[in-house]
Amino acid sequence: MGKKNSKKKKKAPKIKNRALRRFIMTLKVSLLILLSVVLVGGVIFYFTYGKDILAMQEEARLEVASSTTETFRQSETSVVYDNKGKTISELKGEKDVYYLSSEEIPDYVKKAFVSVEDKKYYDHGGVDYLAIMRAALQYVKHGEVTQGGSTITQQLVRNVFISKEVTMSRKIREMFYARELEKKYTKDQILEFYINNIYFSNGFYGIQAASYGYFNKPVEQLSLSQIAFLCAIPNGPTKYDPVDNIQNTLQRRDLILKNMLDDGVIKTEEYEKAVLEDITLNMKKKKKQDYVETFVRYCAVRALMESQGFRFRYKFSNEKEKQKYQENYDTLYQQCEQSMYSGGYRIYTSINMNKQKKLQNAVNETLSGFTEKTKDGIYKMQGAGVCINNKTGKVIAIVGGRKQKSEGYTLNRAFQSFRQPGSSIKPLVVYTPAFENGYTPSSIVDDTRFEGGPRNSDGVYSGKIPIRTAVLKSKNVIAWKLFEEITPKEGLSYLLDMGFSNIVDRDYYPASSLGGLTNGVSPLEMASGFATIENEGYYRTPTCINKITDSRDNVIYNSKKEKKQIYSKEAVHMMTSCMESVMESGGTGAALKLYNMPCAGKTGTTNDKKDGWFCGFTSYYTTAVWVGYDTPQTVSDLYGSTYPGRIWKMFMEELHKNLEYAELHDDYYGKTTGKDETVEETKKPEETEEPEETEEPEETEEPTKTKKPIEPKETDDWTPAEPVDPEPIETEEPTEPEPVITEPPAPDDDEDPAVG
Repeated sequence: MGKKNSKKKKKAPKIKNRALRRFIMTLKVSLLILLSVVLVGGVIFYFTYGKDILAMQEEARLEVASSTTETFRQSETSVVYDNKGKTISELKGEKDVYYLSSEEIPDYVKKAFVSVEDKKYYDHGGVDYLAIMRAALQYVKHGEVTQGGSTITQQLVRNVFISKEVTMSRKIREMFYARELEKKYTKDQILEFYINNIYFSNGFYGIQAASYGYFNKPVEQLSLSQIAFLCAIPNGPTKYDPVDNIQNTLQRRDLILKNMLDDGVIKTEEYEKAVLEDITLNMKKKKKQDYVETFVRYCAVRALMESQGFRFRYKFSNEKEKQKYQENYDTLYQQCEQSMYSGGYRIYTSINMNKQKKLQNAVNETLSGFTEKTKDGIYKMQGAGVCINNKTGKVIAIVGGRKQKSEGYTLNRAFQSFRQPGSSIKPLVVYTPAFENGYTPSSIVDDTRFEGGPRNSDGVYSGKIPIRTAVLKSKNVIAWKLFEEITPKEGLSYLLDMGFSNIVDRDYYPASSLGGLTNGVSPLEMASGFATIENEGYYRTPTCINKITDSRDNVIYNSKKEKKQIYSKEAVHMMTSCMESVMESGGTGAALKLYNMPCAGKTGTTNDKKDGWFCGFTSYYTTAVWVGYDTPQTVSDLYGSTYPGRIWKMFMEELHKNLEYAELHDDYYGKTTGKDETVEETKKPEETEEPEETEEPEETEEPTKTKKPIEPKETDDWTPAEPVDPEPIETEEPTEPEPVITEPPAPDDDEDPAVG
């Protein structure tokens, strides 16, 4: 017989372990189920999102195909308009002027960016897929997408083609655009576009603009250390802003240099020399931004943030939560600020330039006698004010300091500086909350000194008096006691609900009732707080932005007329009534009462006379004014009723010249008929006699610029030191008032505030 044509097949060795057989079978079934799920999921995903994804892909293909090298040179100017549609200013980046070709960009610049931003730049096709997967997992896990992992190409896409919002769809669009860019342009071209389009803070786009801006010379003349310093900024233009955070910039410079050393693109000797080099900024002189422009930019950036769904917060459960919020805020703020200089926005504001000039003039004239300046030529004695239209809740005028010819950074003290408010804070954290809790202006309280408590500014303690008297005479003892009763937590909660941004844990003590806050408040915050009282207790975010559109008139942001109830209507009517009494005879603001227009207000002076405030309103407008030194120092005649009060009165008199007489909202249940529910004060248990009528002379004329103002008796200060018997204060006889002009002045070109 021949050999058999067929061979028996070898059987697979039989797995004798039953448990192992069961495991393998389970694994096979599981894999089959998993594949089925993936397949079904893929089908569902395609039919649910497939069309959107294909649309994104097609959008990227068409837009990149239509791009040219000129696309990456363009910079659209944003235009700011006042409330009448007239151009106030233009915001423009200068990347088109300072554009460098790839051959003109120093190798150190290219190597620095590749080393720190995208080490695989020359190897990938525009997308780091692992980074995309990490972003997707982050989105699934936390419902948000972080910024990490974007390639240089993706960052270029974000700067030129698509918006800055942090969403999963944006990440997908970024990926498609990046792939298309890599198909059309070379790596050297893309790197050229990137280096010329990234933002270096303070309005500088591209490395050459930054070089001239920060060192006042072209980039080819910079050292390795200076180049690494500039390359540190774009990763976080706010965090690494050399003007405000130069230490952060230097730390990142050192990180970049270390990366370059580790990557072998610089030698050890170069590294050591560069990290030891001192960096001195030589800022290119720019046109100084005025107070309107700085505030408009701030408000517009926040409006853009809001349009992207960002929610502003002022209350946090712990420090970690607050820190996380601040990081997210800073990241989005710098992105939106960056777009202001190239996005071609049309920014429509509520700013009234006529009223702006009047407020600036009031500040300049009132403080003209203070001529001392810093070495930089800035007046040492400063003032700031904010005016809000009560009908709209919008800021119509904002002055952040005295007007003078100078160059460089403009500090807008109206919203960027925070100072101790003195007694001007009492209506917001003490008295209106007390009225919320059952008190009325006629409620009797005890103005008697107690151990551990404050002293009254005039050293006088009046015993049993109504709250109205405590307000008009600015009694510190009463404010302290009421604040302790309603608790600091509740009192300060009203400030947090109104967006006061600098309240910290150390503020939850009785001293805050008298303005003893750790970080203080801004004039913008105080104006919005008092406007809330005038607006029946409803708070509106203080802004000057009405609308923002793109260059094609597509609306990006439209101001929402949202309001939040902070105080009850009855409580603010009581508070308004009391603050009207402040402006009457016997009140600390008696000399500041407006002619022919009901007004209400509150003075504020810190105990060392370093800060003076006056905040007040009519039915038409609310204005808050601060006066003091940038570097705090005592001013012998600084009180809420002197310089701040005079600025307020001068400005508000001008504002109301041609307006119809309008009563304030001051009615409340239980108010007696007549002007006031006067309650006789009890005999004083101690100290000196009550000063006659007013705590300061009622001045009817503005003092001349060269004459020192009369030393007033009113202060709103406090100190826990033991009181001493006050010396009698001599005052000059008030001058005879000038005859009242009954003929109305010629109307200005302002619109009727009723129109908004």
